Amino acid sequence: MGSQFSPKRILVVDDNRDAADLTAELLELHGHITAAAYGGKEGIQAAIDFDPDMVLLDLGMPEVDGYAVARTLRHMPQFRQPVLIAYTAWNDAETRQRTKAHGFDQHMVKPANLESILAMVDSAHRAQ
Repeated sequence: MGSQFSPKRILVVDDNRDAADLTAELLELHGHITAAAYGGKEGIQAAIDFDPDMVLLDLGMPEVDGYAVARTLRHMPQFRQPVLIAYTAWNDAETRQRTKAHGFDQHMVKPANLESILAMVDSAHRAQ
């Protein structure tokens, strides 16, 4: 971690509860402050309440998908804008274009190993 490390507030939003909880726990073990939400509506409210530095956001959720969450958060001017990372199994060119168009800063393909997630968190935060 080094002396430059500062913990980030990271919200993990995924309708797969186990995946969301595990990702949040692993990030906490590496010094970050985390919260998990298990769907799009809950993710929007959690982002407002938790005030994250970044959001790892699944795209394929029922009812309110990750695109709608990103669009909603990006259109809230009173909300401090976090780094949005699409965290999804979809990796085709069309999906990558859609994530950019909906306000995502990064796109990460899951399943990803912990080193990749930590590297993405670090690079996304530095680019902010």
